[in-house]
Amino acid sequence: MRSKQSGRRRFLKEGAALAGLALGAIRPASGQEPGSEQPGVSSGGFRAYGERSRFVTSVRTLDPSGQLSPLQDSLGIITPSGLHNVQSRGYDPPDIDPRQHRLLIHGLVDRPLTFTLAELKRLPSVSRIHFIECSGNTGRTALEEKAATIQQTHGKTSCSEWTGVLLSLLLREVGVQKGASWLVAEGAEKGNRTESIPLEKAMDDVLMAYGQNGEPLRPEQGYPLRLVVAGWNGGINVKWLRRITLVDQPAMSKQEVGTLVPDGKGGWRFDSAMAQKVHYAEMPPKSVITFPSGGQKLPSRGFYEITGLAWSGWGAIRTVEVSTDGGRTWKDAPLQEPVHRKAHTRFRFAWNWNGEEALLQSRCTDERGNVQPTLAELSKAMGVNSDYWQSDYWKSTATSERYGLNAVQPWKVARDGGVQNAMFS
Repeated sequence: MRSKQSGRRRFLKEGAALAGLALGAIRPASGQEPGSEQPGVSSGGFRAYGERSRFVTSVRTLDPSGQLSPLQDSLGIITPSGLHNVQSRGYDPPDIDPRQHRLLIHGLVDRPLTFTLAELKRLPSVSRIHFIECSGNTGRTALEEKAATIQQTHGKTSCSEWTGVLLSLLLREVGVQKGASWLVAEGAEKGNRTESIPLEKAMDDVLMAYGQNGEPLRPEQGYPLRLVVAGWNGGINVKWLRRITLVDQPAMSKQEVGTLVPDGKGGWRFDSAMAQKVHYAEMPPKSVITFPSGGQKLPSRGFYEITGLAWSGWGAIRTVEVSTDGGRTWKDAPLQEPVHRKAHTRFRFAWNWNGEEALLQSRCTDERGNVQPTLAELSKAMGVNSDYWQSDYWKSTATSERYGLNAVQPWKVARDGGVQNAMFS
């Protein structure tokens, strides 16, 4: 234990020196004491912790596995922390005192180390914008419910600015041993979720985040510490992170279900023939029009700005195309700059609606050249017909096609301006 402590102290001292950080205590500004501002205390008509207008009513909606983000109300690419999608998996967020929380990194390493949150915050930090998406996003609801809204069909994705320490920094300090090729991350919630991540991914762009959108993580987002595994299935982004174990093979935990194998495209998947489930790692390119979208209504004919979001776990979005005639013709939609890798990208498209029935669609292409397919194209590639997606087999079985589904989402605009899901219209 003494060697762990001395190693940690050395790391913090050297890391702080490299960053040009002072190791002494940070004193509050003159006339201000720590904790003097208390949320809820009014002063001159304002609150110490701001609240939105009572006229803004956008909220998350409940889903069997969590809460869905209201994409129909999104502006730009950043999801407010209070509207970020939540996948709880039946567990309430643990109430963790950050002063007592510890992160242990051990296993196949030269120097096992334990960190407090305060020690992690003294290390060189980065802020990066990334989306987090559940692998089950765009599942049965998109394929079955004509009245579905975009919140119901695509609400399991959100995008935030995450702040923390690169995992690679800590792994270099503990000294990864030659036999290590995987790490197992474990959360502190009831059930202690564990996920296996290839070492090459961990050394690339995995972030140990303690901040979201300029403030500490919310409890449901993993406070005080979580993983952000850029571009990978949301379930792998372990919340309430408390332990990382370096190992020579994946853990095959109960959450992972099957066996981790290469997917042939530079990524990884969990595959189990017995469970007939595939848990995809890298999320494929996807886009969706957020306005006009299901459940909305255009008040009259005339000019509208079609807008939406595109993202890919394989990198940056390069182009988005929009069709207003059911896919017969496509035109490029301007992208909001800057375009970030593995993040939501906002697109906009000018449209004059003539009052006639219209079928709106978007498709994106990422930096690797991967193009978002239509459902027909996806079916052809899989060797199934369109009836498959409405079969009892698909609805009742955890098949691989239920995960990472990225088919183009069509919205039908009726003559009265009403908009509905048109996946099977």
